[in-house]
Amino acid sequence: MDKSVALYLFHDGNYLQSYEFFGAHIEDDHVIFRLWAPNAISVSIVGDFNKWDPKLSPMHLLSQSGGVWEAKLSTDLVSKGTLYKYCIEQIDGELAYKADPYGFYSEVRPNTASIIWPLDYHWHDSKWCSTRESAIGSPAPMNIYEIHLGSWRTHQDGLFLSYRELADELVPYLKNMHYTHVEIMPLMEHPFDGSWGYQITGYFAPTSRYGTPQDLMYLIDQLHQNGISVIFDWVPGHFCKDAHGLYKLDGTNLYEATEHPQWGTMEFNYNRPEVVNFLISNAYYWFKMYHIDGLRIDGVASILYLNYGYDNEWRRNSEGGNTSLEAIAFLRKLNSEIFKYFPYAIMAAEESTAFPQVTWPVDKGGLGFNYKWDMGWMHDTLSYMETDPFVRSHFHDRLTFSMSYAFSENFILPLSHDEVVHGKKSIVDKMFGDYNQKFDEMRLLYAYMYTHSGKKLTFMGNENAPFIEWRYYEELEWFMLENEKHRDFHNFIRDLNQLYVDEPALWQEDHSWDGFQWIEPDNASQSVIIFRRMGKKPEDDLVVIINFCPESYPIYDIGVPKNGTWRLIFNSNADKYGGSGEDIVKKTKANEKEGFHNQPHKITIVLPGLSALIYKREPEKLVPAKTKIEKPKKIDSSKKPLAIKDDKPKPLTKTDPIKKK
Repeated sequence: MDKSVALYLFHDGNYLQSYEFFGAHIEDDHVIFRLWAPNAISVSIVGDFNKWDPKLSPMHLLSQSGGVWEAKLSTDLVSKGTLYKYCIEQIDGELAYKADPYGFYSEVRPNTASIIWPLDYHWHDSKWCSTRESAIGSPAPMNIYEIHLGSWRTHQDGLFLSYRELADELVPYLKNMHYTHVEIMPLMEHPFDGSWGYQITGYFAPTSRYGTPQDLMYLIDQLHQNGISVIFDWVPGHFCKDAHGLYKLDGTNLYEATEHPQWGTMEFNYNRPEVVNFLISNAYYWFKMYHIDGLRIDGVASILYLNYGYDNEWRRNSEGGNTSLEAIAFLRKLNSEIFKYFPYAIMAAEESTAFPQVTWPVDKGGLGFNYKWDMGWMHDTLSYMETDPFVRSHFHDRLTFSMSYAFSENFILPLSHDEVVHGKKSIVDKMFGDYNQKFDEMRLLYAYMYTHSGKKLTFMGNENAPFIEWRYYEELEWFMLENEKHRDFHNFIRDLNQLYVDEPALWQEDHSWDGFQWIEPDNASQSVIIFRRMGKKPEDDLVVIINFCPESYPIYDIGVPKNGTWRLIFNSNADKYGGSGEDIVKKTKANEKEGFHNQPHKITIVLPGLSALIYKREPEKLVPAKTKIEKPKKIDSSKKPLAIKDDKPKPLTKTDPIKKK
């Protein structure tokens, strides 16, 4: 692209491929460097190639560029693998050594230099890419496994697995457990392990903790070839104040607006077109160059609200409200641009308030995301599960309230890493009761989650029911699977994942009342809920019964929508999952003359305490039509026999119709 055009688009906020212009790029016999630093007095390139001397490789301002600096260095001097930084003489005269904001690769922490690195890779996921394009608009299951790569598994000495080693172990694990998507906590370069990747210094550089950019591409490639979608966590709301990062790049607030009052980080300045361009170009980059399938946008509420994190300060916009008009415009532009070029994209907002129309189209007044985390469902449901079952009747609305707004947005139900850190306890430890009862309760929680309307997300390790919180500095406690209770729960999640994928009623109509019907929502006295999940075909309907109380009922009537035989297809209380193994009705015929729960028919079952049961109607058996068989005629031997043709009859093929007499 012509330089003048590239610069115009960049300063206008509309250069989606700005990573092709800025940063360090190998071109024939030289490497070209470009940096936006409009308030810098001077800029030079330093690195191991010139002993980090700022006098040896100066950059020059491009004419009428609006503060864009450029330099060309011979490949005899710099090449693939060369370490470099920008030495910026800031507006106050101080020298700052900065990593490249558009750098593609970085040193392993604690070192902070950028590395010249081309992004060549031969992909093998063309079939996957073609399939996701053709499937746009088609309903599909979404069961997301959220993962922190550094602590999922490690080597025996505690060192990280590489991206390629993770491909060898993670891909078969996800397939065996029947997860459909993996969501990876932020992989953009970050200096501090304890930030989990949410405080970024290199937005275009995948962290070097686990290998090279090509190694990450290989991991994504392998996931795609095995039918698993890839979502990245992305943080466009704030960045850390580390000296080598974006913070006061040229000595002024260039990328930043103000300091976040809670996190000690800097909020992005959405008033600057160049900053908006940087962020949207970054999102585009991960889809284009790394073939990802989606982004989960972190901390959307902190982006939207001017007074987020301010306890006693009311900050207003020009219209008198407390939302950031510039941030809203940024989010709408982000989603519009991404869906224009990547219509299959998952753009999921972690938005923790009741901000309206998050997943509505931009032209309908929405923010333009296609999914939103349902934080309300998560908080209400976990609060309910922490309550003594014998007093849950007083808190029944916490269980059912989510369905009053379930279709106002396209929701994902999350049990994420945020729920198992900072003293909140692990998921199983949140459950009410003694050791054994906690497992019964956790099976109920997940059965309710998987049968509730909405897509699913669960954090790594939850499938093993650990009793300690997640610790980023060591691998998950896989040894707990040697314990029968934990192994049974692990198998429960595997089978529940398989059921979810196999049953269209659990995902085809996730975002409308066409997929959900209450059968009995108000039985607070017994803490029982009953509902129907529906797919596009009537024969896919499921009836879900969940008893959140330890009380068992040997005779329990349930209204069902259709006559016929209803078969139990899933039982959270089964012996193989560590339940009581109580003998319950595997099949039951509906009473065709008597209805119940405002349904035309009813079935009678055994309902164990603390159990979730899922019934499905058996298909009606087709009785073949009877054909009349004619008796052979008697042959009069006195008459001359019929002439017999010489040619033999041809045998029937699969396409030949069989004619009845």
